Amino acid sequence: MISLAELQRRIDAGDLSADAAIAQSLEATRAHEKSIGAFVCRDENPRAQSAGPLRGMAVGIKDIMDTADFPTEMGSPIYRGFRPRGDAAVVMMLKQAGATIVGKTTTTAFASVDPTPTLNPHNHGHTPGGSSSGSAAAVAAGMIPLALGTQTGGSVIRPASFCGVAAIKPSYRLLPTVGVKCYSWTLDTVGLFAARVDDVARGLAAMTGRVELLLPSSIPTPRIGVVTQDFAGSPEATGGEALRIATKAAERAGASVRALDLPEIIAEAWRVHPVIQEFEAHQALAWEYRENYDAMAPLLRARLDESRGLTPADYDAATGVTSRARHALATVFDEVDVLLTLSAPGAAPKGLGSTGDARYNRLWTLMGVPCINIPAHVAEGGLPVGVQVIARYGADAEALAAARFVEKALARK
Repeated sequence: MISLAELQRRIDAGDLSADAAIAQSLEATRAHEKSIGAFVCRDENPRAQSAGPLRGMAVGIKDIMDTADFPTEMGSPIYRGFRPRGDAAVVMMLKQAGATIVGKTTTTAFASVDPTPTLNPHNHGHTPGGSSSGSAAAVAAGMIPLALGTQTGGSVIRPASFCGVAAIKPSYRLLPTVGVKCYSWTLDTVGLFAARVDDVARGLAAMTGRVELLLPSSIPTPRIGVVTQDFAGSPEATGGEALRIATKAAERAGASVRALDLPEIIAEAWRVHPVIQEFEAHQALAWEYRENYDAMAPLLRARLDESRGLTPADYDAATGVTSRARHALATVFDEVDVLLTLSAPGAAPKGLGSTGDARYNRLWTLMGVPCINIPAHVAEGGLPVGVQVIARYGADAEALAAARFVEKALARK
């Protein structure tokens, strides 16, 4: 994989030009794209910008984000050839930081559940996850150092786990969703994929102008609460092994680690996530569903068919549960600095019939808290499995620092 941090160091030292860094990514993409299929469209002659902390960084954009220079097709024939007149806010934030947008990465239709043709770079017989399939795969295959995705259920953290890359789903609205196709305005969150935690931190800091997101030279030792999310069902053996390995590594590195039980209201919030997600989807995708029903992707269409009976009363009850659960979760962080939990049930499923299960992700998306995937284990077939570090709402810097602590601990095991 390409390290954003290492590229920055070499460019700043004068050992590598920004144009040469872009050329490296272009060469790697040409070498791997035919076998992976991470991109919908690409710029074959991208040029580096002359200034900014992300100059020389080739970035892929999930194809539900508006781009003036590329079509935005949202994984659906309904929008084939559609060209927005402007860029989404997050795309402009990247450009203002000096990044070079090199192409659009594959997405499931409207960032839902119908798989893309993209293959897992570690094992082509398995899914890369979704819905941010192309972004995770492009970074994992070493094509680009940074990519954007989105998460409504588990569409950043889960593909990052399956592809063995670092990723952050930041606190809700740290990154704007203006110009991003909406599925659920309460849940949709823009996230980043990169090789390691430091790379993710640098990308997010450059985009937002928040220098406090950069990792400190000395990483504090965190208090970690391990959460198994029993209400979401048991993990597969590979998922459980990843969490066990990460827990033991953090303990050996000196962290205070203990198991935590979450309040029942938080489990109830996990159960109502689909109510909020699908009730809002019926409004966000009303035109597509009603006017282009036959052109809708089949799994998404079936999901919307099944949820047509949701009522405003159902939605209001679910938002009430969510509010109470967020207050309850805030008190959990009085006892620990971060939570450590599963990123996915296990390794990437075989075949391309499914993008995997978001059951270990959806609660944290609903809570709006920052989540960071860290690769923790390699299962049979060379398939990575990650764990996620979660902090209280707004504590993205603390989440990144704790994730780096765990990442370093895993490297020493």
